[in-house]
Amino acid sequence: MEAHGPASGTLDEPQVRAMFDRISGVYDRMNSVMTAGLHHHWRRRAADLAQVGPGDRVLDVATGTGDLAIELARRVGPTGSVIGSDFSEQMLDHARVKDPAITWEWGNALELPYESGRFDAVTVGFGARNFADLDRGLAEMARVSAPGGHVVVLEITTPTRPPLSSFYSAWFDRVVPLIGRLAGDPDAYTYLPNSVKRFPGPHELAQRLAGAGLEDVRYLLTAGGIIAIHAGRKP
Repeated sequence: MEAHGPASGTLDEPQVRAMFDRISGVYDRMNSVMTAGLHHHWRRRAADLAQVGPGDRVLDVATGTGDLAIELARRVGPTGSVIGSDFSEQMLDHARVKDPAITWEWGNALELPYESGRFDAVTVGFGARNFADLDRGLAEMARVSAPGGHVVVLEITTPTRPPLSSFYSAWFDRVVPLIGRLAGDPDAYTYLPNSVKRFPGPHELAQRLAGAGLEDVRYLLTAGGIIAIHAGRKP
């Protein structure tokens, strides 16, 4: 999960794991409230960039409650396979209820328990900013991707141009923590804005994906620049 340890205003890995265990029951509702339900659309866009089809093997890292893995499973069909991996067992329990047919496995993104080159695509949706070591996590995703396979990162990013930048700042600094207090976990939803702020911008993230050994790295911005979806290909 950053090679230099937790940044200021963030949590260390055991605390992040405990936080996601704690909020697993409200996680889906909070996502829908905070994104007006658009997070499903963004996951579909990420699945498009994964370029998978019937029979492919896919890994979704930091899968949470499994929405991206479920979308990918629709693409690969019954002849393909999808593994949803996460270090929060409580989140995985919710994913298992959603789709028992998918393989849900505990795993640390920094030490993926899979052989190199196993998957036709490897994805992460709204989880890369929680990697304690971002470069190591990206390198692991690239390692387990097969030659020609795609690595896709879907993440929140910080818009830089007003008026959206002003709205974004007010939303994440004031409204999201307030929603978190109403949901009974203010610490978790104070962590969220901090994790977004420290995460690399789109251009830097593209460079770091290239540094992980990926080629043809590109990204698209959507939702007015609040959401970035990166994709690179394993040579």
